[in-house]
Amino acid sequence: MKKLLVILSLFVGCCSAAFSQKYLTRTGQITFYSSTPLENIEARNNEVAAVISQAGDVLFQAPIKSFKFDKELMQEHFNEEYLESDKYPKADFKGKIDNVSAVNFSKDGSYKVNTIGKLTIHGVTKDVKIPGVITVKGSDITVNSKFNVATADYNIKIPALMAGKIAKTIEVTVNCILSAVK
Repeated sequence: MKKLLVILSLFVGCCSAAFSQKYLTRTGQITFYSSTPLENIEARNNEVAAVISQAGDVLFQAPIKSFKFDKELMQEHFNEEYLESDKYPKADFKGKIDNVSAVNFSKDGSYKVNTIGKLTIHGVTKDVKIPGVITVKGSDITVNSKFNVATADYNIKIPALMAGKIAKTIEVTVNCILSAVK
């Protein structure tokens, strides 16, 4: 957690003067959902750190061990066998809102956005484009997004015995409330 805070502090501190306003959270939420005919699996992480600037720069980091499952055995397998969380302790997204001019950060409302950047999971980094909605309410913004991640794209190996229980494509949902940094 200390490394995450140091990285976020560096990101916030190194942003150029062109960034008129930044928004931050350390308690964002990411859930993922795997649906198969045999079993549905859902996990929730409420320890997501995120920084967004009005210039459109975006950083999200999620500690892998913070994903919580209903069944303890699922959580154990997720961390030890699939995501290898000791070896790859976090997932992150670094990118830019490509249509940031569509967002009026000084006016309450909801704005559709697209982010382009690099998503790193399980030590593999891929270029991605992720749709979302930024809702401005006072000095806070809420970021919502839903997108799919293919396990094979990130070298997440699913044993043949479990292939029918874990989807090849996982639905990821992001819901983060970020407050203005003053």
